[in-house]
Amino acid sequence: MFTLLVILISLALIILAIIKFDIHPFLALFVGAIIYGLLAGMPGDLILKSITEGFGGVLGSIGLLILLGVMIGTFLEKTGGAFVIAQRILAAIGEKSVMLAMMITGYILSIPVFGDSAFIMMNPINKSLSFKGKLPYATTTVALTLGISASHSLVPPTPGPIAATGILEADLGMVILWGIIVSALALVPCYFFIQRFTRHIHLVPQFAEVKSEAIIGKKPGLGKSFMPIIIPLLLIVLASIAKYPTQPFGDNSFTTTLLFVGSPVIALLIGAFLSFMLPEKFDAKLLSSSGWIGESLLIAAPVILITGAGGVFGKMLQNSGIADLVSSNLSAASWGIFLPFLMALALKTAQGSSTVALITTASIVAPLLATLGLDSEMMRVFTVLSIGAGAIAISHANDSFFWAMTQLSGMNIKQGNQTHSLGTLVLATSAIMIIYVLTQLI
Repeated sequence: MFTLLVILISLALIILAIIKFDIHPFLALFVGAIIYGLLAGMPGDLILKSITEGFGGVLGSIGLLILLGVMIGTFLEKTGGAFVIAQRILAAIGEKSVMLAMMITGYILSIPVFGDSAFIMMNPINKSLSFKGKLPYATTTVALTLGISASHSLVPPTPGPIAATGILEADLGMVILWGIIVSALALVPCYFFIQRFTRHIHLVPQFAEVKSEAIIGKKPGLGKSFMPIIIPLLLIVLASIAKYPTQPFGDNSFTTTLLFVGSPVIALLIGAFLSFMLPEKFDAKLLSSSGWIGESLLIAAPVILITGAGGVFGKMLQNSGIADLVSSNLSAASWGIFLPFLMALALKTAQGSSTVALITTASIVAPLLATLGLDSEMMRVFTVLSIGAGAIAISHANDSFFWAMTQLSGMNIKQGNQTHSLGTLVLATSAIMIIYVLTQLI
């Protein structure tokens, strides 16, 4: 009970520091981990060892993946490649299905591009199409936000899912494959929720209030825009399939090459090089510290540091013997895949950031996988997705994405809670139920 109390005190201090005092999550997590070690009675040398191993171990495996993913997203956004993808999806689905088009577009764009950026980029199109199609603006807006939320928390190379995958040592290719399946299926109930619960919200789009960021040069073509996203994902998934014991691609030089280029770091590096081809005229200054690469570093740095601090917290828990404690107290309980989900949901609801919820929960759960019966290869994959599902909800006033959505759409806080916030809970619940069913079938 004492150790459990220490964990709860440490988590409470971390959440309080982030919410009440606006302290950066990196510092809150890092100091919170040390406070936990001291309160748990860990010797000083073990605390220092946990810091070194936790921070270095996590960043050594996933720090580059986060950075490369951000680079791809930055080039897609700056060159207008993401905009081209959005326009083509909208054209293919048609103006009569604007709600579905916005959901699918948000879903795809949020894989390489941060959620807030994807919404800001798409909102002007959303306004125009909802007006032309004579659909409630609130309906198309929530379709866009839930589409963004689904892939943001469940499909790498978004930073949060990548970080959780690395911390839990899950197969990234399988996380991508099953993440796409789970998130797509989870959006089906959301589609009907949006149709039923958003039509009473009456918003009048103000077309002059949002201006798209100027795109430098001519926009790239559709195929060129899709390549930095599709090729890395395809390589990673194929490499994961090639690792199967049945050796579906055989034991030859092709498989060896595929395993190399399909390794997450190389695959995303290839994606980054493909994104460098997006500008109409390549300028070496884009790769400088003051160019788009420098901007990518500034965006990725906080996420990488938070991930490292989460690694420290996880290693501190592991070295304090938390696994033995949980084993002795939860041996008769069948929490299984639902415990990571509930922990992530509580953290997301409390402090607002899906990325922080993903990283923190993964760090806490990592030492407990065997105890919870989640340490097989496939259960590690579904544990990542369970955490991602929990990190979707509940998006409300402490979430920057909630404010971007309400301010740019003209919703008040009550309307935002009735539509977007409740929608994230529907999405999270749908996702965890699908994950549970899959764990029973596979």
